Amino acid sequence: MIRLSDFRLSRGRPGLLPPAAAGEPWLMTVIAVLCFLACLAAVAASAADRAAHGWARQLGSEATVQVRPRVGETGDTAAARAAETLSGVAGVEEAAALDRKAAEDLLRPWLGDAVLPDLPLPHLVTVRLNPNAPASAVSLSRALAEAGLDATVDDHSLWRGEVERSAALITALAGAAFLATAFAAAAAIAYATRAGLAAGRGVIETLSLNGATDGRIAWLFQRRFALIAAGAGAIGAGLAGLLLAFLRFLGGSDGLTQALPVTWGDLLLLSPCPLLAATVALVAARFAAMQVLGSGRG
Repeated sequence: MIRLSDFRLSRGRPGLLPPAAAGEPWLMTVIAVLCFLACLAAVAASAADRAAHGWARQLGSEATVQVRPRVGETGDTAAARAAETLSGVAGVEEAAALDRKAAEDLLRPWLGDAVLPDLPLPHLVTVRLNPNAPASAVSLSRALAEAGLDATVDDHSLWRGEVERSAALITALAGAAFLATAFAAAAAIAYATRAGLAAGRGVIETLSLNGATDGRIAWLFQRRFALIAAGAGAIGAGLAGLLLAFLRFLGGSDGLTQALPVTWGDLLLLSPCPLLAATVALVAARFAAMQVLGSGRG
């Protein structure tokens, strides 16, 4: 028979629980897989956000101007005048007219060589803006109008908005995936806690008869499942770290691709995984244990 003194000396040790309440290796496997998926979701959100902000910065530092020549003026001359005009605008670092060969090089992957010689191409000027104090589309248009040029300025604001909205959506989806995996882990731990309480009913009744409170009995299950979840979280985070390291070596300086730039700093996102898994296990086991113990008292 278990005495109260034995419980007081051993209440921090999970050895008082029967083996069936220990959680089984399958529970640890499930939590490790869920932690692995949660880590990948967190890294994917970070990489997508990094890529989107990089694209937005690149789009925000450039502008494109389409020039329409006047009567008696060639397109190349009009584009050269527009580039010279824009070079003197505050907030512009460089403006250069895009010749036909450069325009054809941009279109060749999409249209091929057959139609390019006979295709009428717009006369464009590429503008590189000061990243700290970029010139606005209004100021560029005003300078062109004052120089007597018929031109349209595209500051890529529409594309920047689309990129930022896409990044926000990807981040939200990754956050939802992380919460879903955390909920699944909590549900698995709660189920295992209930099974452990049912299997250890005789031990629980003996502890209660010796004066153990529901809180102390529940703590035995909390501690046990927290240790299991922490170990599983470390395994899941370690596997995710190995996969990310492989992708980093595979992709070189760009990570995996420019669309998903994985960096070594992303490995820091994996470090809280064991602690978060243990916290989820503590909360889930606490609620499940107290609910079962309370219903048993009733």
